[in-house]
Amino acid sequence: MSDEIDYGNLMHAAMRGLIKTVLAQVAERGLPGAHHFFITFDTTHEGVEMADWLHNRYPGDMTVVMQHWYDNLEVGEDAFSVTLNFGDSPEPLHIPYDAIKTFVDPSVEFGLRFETGEDEDDTVEDAPMAEMAEDEDGTDGQREAEVVSLDSFRK
Repeated sequence: MSDEIDYGNLMHAAMRGLIKTVLAQVAERGLPGAHHFFITFDTTHEGVEMADWLHNRYPGDMTVVMQHWYDNLEVGEDAFSVTLNFGDSPEPLHIPYDAIKTFVDPSVEFGLRFETGEDEDDTVEDAPMAEMAEDEDGTDGQREAEVVSLDSFRK
């Protein structure tokens, strides 16, 4: 047993639980209003399942957008699955919650970032983006999102 409370890992577990709850609500009711998600994940994480061509294109991190079109959203205990459109090619993805690096809903300026010692210098803007559909008005609909950093809670 440790001599200290591991607040960092407890916060990560709570934040991943929040993501699971949000995705479960979306699976049941759909995306409400202008809500949409940018989800960055580690494509090399154990349990990630994606097409070989996507993995070759994004060999480290990948950011996907759940907005106008997504299908087959299934929310499990340890992972979620969703089919997204990549250049008119629907592709299924299976993403463990532990593989998620950032979860952002720019419509309400909300974001979560899961940090490790090796990615302290990274920012959400540094992550490569998968293709995104444009809004009907021709803009990408992005707004600046506030990202919660766990470093502010660490000693």
